[in-house]
Amino acid sequence: MIFVIFDIDGTLVHSNKVDSQCFSDAYEAVFDRSFPSIDWREYPHVTDDTIFATVFNKHFSRFPTPLEKDNFQKHFVASIIEKRGRRPEAFKEVPGAKAMIENLQQDNRYRVGIATGGWQAPAKVKLDFVGIDYSEIPAGYADGNPTRPDIINMAIRQYRSLYGEPTKIVYVGDAIWDLTTCEEMELPLIGIRVKGDLEFFKERGLEFVFPGYEDLTGFKQAIEAIVYS
Repeated sequence: MIFVIFDIDGTLVHSNKVDSQCFSDAYEAVFDRSFPSIDWREYPHVTDDTIFATVFNKHFSRFPTPLEKDNFQKHFVASIIEKRGRRPEAFKEVPGAKAMIENLQQDNRYRVGIATGGWQAPAKVKLDFVGIDYSEIPAGYADGNPTRPDIINMAIRQYRSLYGEPTKIVYVGDAIWDLTTCEEMELPLIGIRVKGDLEFFKERGLEFVFPGYEDLTGFKQAIEAIVYS
């Protein structure tokens, strides 16, 4: 069985960084401190746990308590929902993402998983926006996982507990940190660049890059080429 793991932000759901601004706005509202940057490359690891803890520690010279983190998460989720309500175009489905997930789920050669640098609560809200069902698939979230390899390994452990050892694992992501994580873990990556700038990954040596999932046949052929190369 081929285990295809998808990132969420920019890979299944496209928000033009509205979600990043929601993170910043919620932090400033809750803690009354200026959020330093939504350029996630400036942080040690691109996960909600690490970004939040890094900024909080910078401002208060300690790490947040579970209650403080929970309170911030609630404001963050509320900000996402409020922004989506005012701007229906925010948090759009990456073209063809829902149909691709459903197609893979109906094909007995594949199992689908999710591994995102986001926390579980906001991640599920964003998937709900675009109608992607996450209820019965292995998943890794940032809750308690400071690094992206931690998150991917969480999804892999869930897969193994349900189905045994996968024949092959393929990750699908959109950002430079997806590429570096996959290189670190020696996982093959299929790139998604919803803006169409496919050269972003191709210049870095990635063979298979798509602007979305509308080419369902081509995407599945890419998986097969990776698996049987």
